[in-house]
Amino acid sequence: MPDTDIKIGERIKELRRIRGMSAEDVSLKSGIPESTLSGIENHLISPPLGNIISLANAFEVSVGEFFGDSADSPFCIVRSDERKTVSRFNSSENTSCGYSYQSLGHKKKNRQMEPFLVTLAPGDASNAEPNQHIGEEIIFVLEGKIKVRLADHTDILNSGDSIYYDSSLPHILSCHGDQAATILAVIYAKEEMIIL
Repeated sequence: MPDTDIKIGERIKELRRIRGMSAEDVSLKSGIPESTLSGIENHLISPPLGNIISLANAFEVSVGEFFGDSADSPFCIVRSDERKTVSRFNSSENTSCGYSYQSLGHKKKNRQMEPFLVTLAPGDASNAEPNQHIGEEIIFVLEGKIKVRLADHTDILNSGDSIYYDSSLPHILSCHGDQAATILAVIYAKEEMIIL
């Protein structure tokens, strides 16, 4: 597993500066509260994938922009030692807050899907805020068990199980049990999100 740590907070600040946008502007365009944006920019909160998608839309960039995306190839091979990892952590305490994810398609240009390898850590997710964004998602559980909450439906998925859903449904994915879980998550961005 590589040591590449993506600094989402710095990238958001940089995009705000380049676009001449205030935190309020970004909040209005993304639907993410200013307090959450401040936490992300100051590395107190690491955003779930849904927030990254909403921020990409607000800045009119591809999701890959947050992963140091070169997006200059008609195909993409990502070797296991080339994955770029984003971890959810509280940097002031350097503690895990739930999961880490790795982009598996950051070099492919004009892509309409965003594939990620996600590791969900055990812990209490009762206070987690649901994600909601444009697109569709398919989740395949590679190892462990996860709890999926979609609107008012809750289910437990085991290794080998999958779920496919409309991302506009409020959704929360969390580890179920005391062992970490690993999933393959693919988000279909839809035409409205493609930034060429």
